[in-house]
Amino acid sequence: MTNSRFDPAQPSVLIALIVVQSICAAIFLGDIIADLLMPGAMNTEGRHAAIEAIATFGLIAAIVVEVRILMWLLRRKAHLEQSLKSAQGAIQEVIDTEFSAWNLTPAERDVATFLVKGLSTGEIAQMRGSAEGTVKAQLNAIYRKSGSGNRAELMSLLIDTLMGHGKDTAPEPLAKSG
Repeated sequence: MTNSRFDPAQPSVLIALIVVQSICAAIFLGDIIADLLMPGAMNTEGRHAAIEAIATFGLIAAIVVEVRILMWLLRRKAHLEQSLKSAQGAIQEVIDTEFSAWNLTPAERDVATFLVKGLSTGEIAQMRGSAEGTVKAQLNAIYRKSGSGNRAELMSLLIDTLMGHGKDTAPEPLAKSG
């Protein structure tokens, strides 16, 4: 878990750093201009002003690069979030299709959804406001209708379907050698 006061993944932290760097660059640039406007500055401040100018322009270049990288990261984050939302919708659609193919009742669908989410029988009963015995009976009906014998087999069926290896396209068992 990251420290909530400084999370470099948060754009606001990066933006604040860019603002601080910009203020520093403005101060350095103002100092260079002030040094150059002083009478006789070219004789006494020439080398110092040149070094300050190089450092200031380097800082400005770094700020420009950081802003471009930040913008790219924000666009990438938005794209990934959209892709994740699409994938979640597709997964839910496949699971709903399987539940329909198994002819699950609305209550069984609800229990099966909690099962897929990893909740225990007791947790499912608590979430649904029903007795554990009722949930167990619904789980047995789900297993029977899906052709599985337990929670692990049911999850395996769903994973196979999600991976495109449904009952009709199940991979062939490995041949025994020997």
